[in-house]
Amino acid sequence: MSQSTEEKARLGVAAQAGLLAGPFLTMVDSNIVNVAIPDIARELRTPLGTAQWVVSGYLLALAAMLAVTAFLARRFGTRRVYLASLLCFALTSALCALAPSIEVLVAARALQGAAGAPLVPLAMSMLLGGQGAARRMPAAAGVLLFLAPAVGPTIGGVLILLAGWPAIFMVNVPFALLGFLGMRQAALPQEEQNTRAPFDPVGLALLASGLALAVYGAAQGPVVGWLSVGAWPFWATGMALLAIYTRWSALRAHPAVDLHLLRHASTALAVCLSSLASVVMFAMLFLIPVFLQSVQGLSPFQAGLVLLPQGLVTGIGTVVGERAPARFGVRYSVALGMAILAVCTAPLLFVRSDTPAWYIAALLCGRGLALGLTIQPLLHSMLGDLDTSQMADATTLFNMAQRLAGSIGIALLATFFALAGFTQVIGLLVVLAVVGIAGALLLQEVRTPSDLRGGS
Repeated sequence: MSQSTEEKARLGVAAQAGLLAGPFLTMVDSNIVNVAIPDIARELRTPLGTAQWVVSGYLLALAAMLAVTAFLARRFGTRRVYLASLLCFALTSALCALAPSIEVLVAARALQGAAGAPLVPLAMSMLLGGQGAARRMPAAAGVLLFLAPAVGPTIGGVLILLAGWPAIFMVNVPFALLGFLGMRQAALPQEEQNTRAPFDPVGLALLASGLALAVYGAAQGPVVGWLSVGAWPFWATGMALLAIYTRWSALRAHPAVDLHLLRHASTALAVCLSSLASVVMFAMLFLIPVFLQSVQGLSPFQAGLVLLPQGLVTGIGTVVGERAPARFGVRYSVALGMAILAVCTAPLLFVRSDTPAWYIAALLCGRGLALGLTIQPLLHSMLGDLDTSQMADATTLFNMAQRLAGSIGIALLATFFALAGFTQVIGLLVVLAVVGIAGALLLQEVRTPSDLRGGS
């Protein structure tokens, strides 16, 4: 790629702001509502169990709609679908805020989840979808995307205190619209679209229903028991449908999401390692708030402040992780990240009720640095040699794997936490990080963006 072409491919400030707005909002909305459930149940006069569907409906619709993302991007173009999704996310957020009953709110949340599903994979496609300098994650992206899950409950608590539960939905509207305008006015490289892109209705049905059922069954497992009738028919059917889709996609030239990207063992290993790292990392977003509030007696807001610095440090790790493969290779960069993850997780075995919050925050910062160091080289391993036309499938597949692994993995850890306790779960996370080190050493080196620039 020539220098002039590279410069054209660089994303400007307006485009980056627009691309980060969607993923940040949809990731925050995955857990911001958790703190509002009691208020929603009280004001809409509904049982807590029913109000919980405000969370579940969003997550299930988001998981199901992920299956359609790659097809929509191929048929209508990545940018166009992203803009439509961002606008729909703003509109459905307003519907949630104005909902007069729990039935309307649950339906609006499902629509919001469906609208938000394409935002993360499509933003990744545009942030990483070029060659050379264009295939680099901006530092701001690393900060915001990993900060979002940590600050969601804190933001929710503040907004509820100031303006009530509708504010947690209405606050999305101006930011989504600003992101829409930024993307609409930004100069981006011309993208290809195929108005005759093959439609795979059977594959989409298998994939969407499989993801939704597996995620729902995993969420119910820790609550009612994995082998109860409230859980096992859902996760078992979901996993079966996903297995059927794997076979279905192998027989089709143009499946809903192309799993041929996993035919190389190193690419499949990169997806598995990124999912493993995410489970080890994001499990702490469940465990640490529980520990800080139930054992150390902190408020939800104070617990959120302890989690806040790790998102900022993850951004630093993202920048370093972008450059590490060119110097050390993907294999050793990922192994280093996994090693830091293990080293910074192990001291959590010894935290007690009187452990200073700053010490816990420092350990979480080390883990955040490790995640940035790990995920970015793994993205290079998975995406390094792909051309732009394959990016929608690749980023959709990456996000589906992480969401499925995260849902099932963290649900299993929650079950283990209830049975064995905090210390035992931390020990298991350390073991998983060590397994990640061993897996990283099996990765094959691939061309990184620096290599591609050198060869252009």
